[in-house]
Amino acid sequence: MNIGIPKERRELEMRVGLTPQGVGLLTRAGHTCYVERGAGEGAGFTDYDFERAGGRIVYSGEEAYGRADIVLKAVRPTRQELEWLVEGQILCGFLHLAAARKETVRTLLDKGVTTVAYETIQEDDGDLPVLRTMSEVTGRMAPQLAATYLQSNWGGRGVLLSGVPGIPPARVAILGGGVLGTNAARAFIGLGADVYVLDRDLENLRRIDGTFQGCVTTMIAYPFNIARVAAFVEVLIGAVLVPGARTPILVTREMVRAMKRGAVILDFSIDQGGCVETSRPTTLRDPVFIEEGVVHFCVPNAPGVLPRTATHAFLNAAWPYIRVMADLGLEAAMADMPALARGIATHEGRIVNEALAAAYATESQE
Repeated sequence: MNIGIPKERRELEMRVGLTPQGVGLLTRAGHTCYVERGAGEGAGFTDYDFERAGGRIVYSGEEAYGRADIVLKAVRPTRQELEWLVEGQILCGFLHLAAARKETVRTLLDKGVTTVAYETIQEDDGDLPVLRTMSEVTGRMAPQLAATYLQSNWGGRGVLLSGVPGIPPARVAILGGGVLGTNAARAFIGLGADVYVLDRDLENLRRIDGTFQGCVTTMIAYPFNIARVAAFVEVLIGAVLVPGARTPILVTREMVRAMKRGAVILDFSIDQGGCVETSRPTTLRDPVFIEEGVVHFCVPNAPGVLPRTATHAFLNAAWPYIRVMADLGLEAAMADMPALARGIATHEGRIVNEALAAAYATESQE
């Protein structure tokens, strides 16, 4: 099998679709890996590292795509990359197609590309093993982002997360008690912040209460509770997930308008459309904007700024699926690994993920 590993082209996205160690394992198994020059530099992997592992360096993204049966990426292709896709190819990465432009999905369908969306690979028990890794990274980086954008030079309120003797700590509300929300809560508590977690699932809240032994205030995510905490917190985290589907809006513009001036919203749900009405995607180069007096951080690929950790983390989880696809081919791999089959978004010109099909149909009608 021919494997293509192109350089990521989204601004400041430094993760890479496979490590040199992964290339070594595949080449020793008889596969050929074509690595675009400089693909791993941002994550600390040199071309020599890939060559020493058995990879073949190619000198353009178009060649990395053109030679490949399977393309391994970190994030969704750009418009330019969509042109390089070859009919019948397999494309793997964090694709978040429910939040993509209609034209992106249409191109994938027209070219008969099979897309493996890492974020929707799902085990029988409901676990999302590859997405979990990025949720862990993002959750744990949340306090450093919040601390930065609370600074007055970014338009923030000028509040120290931990407080100091005589001054109370910042209050942080986390919408969503899943992997990202739980990791964010752990990190914020470690800094001494006053943490609230809101979730629609009472069992999730019981788990969080037990995990943190009462150090977190838990609340059901009713609209009136969200409005209530939004009005007094310094930091609001969007950590809502509906696998494969667009994230519902939970925080309205009115709620944002009622927040403190200089408060910070980190809408990590933005990769699936965002859970805050005032959110719009930003980039790692220009990460924040101010709307209704509130600082918004809405970067879809936030872990891309920690590429070394993030690349190793997601490939630890994605590797078994990559290896089986390369060794057995797609159809046999899907039969052998039901979790992988659940991660398929498009196949042979059709949308096969129900949530994506619903989102695409709704957008088409609009």
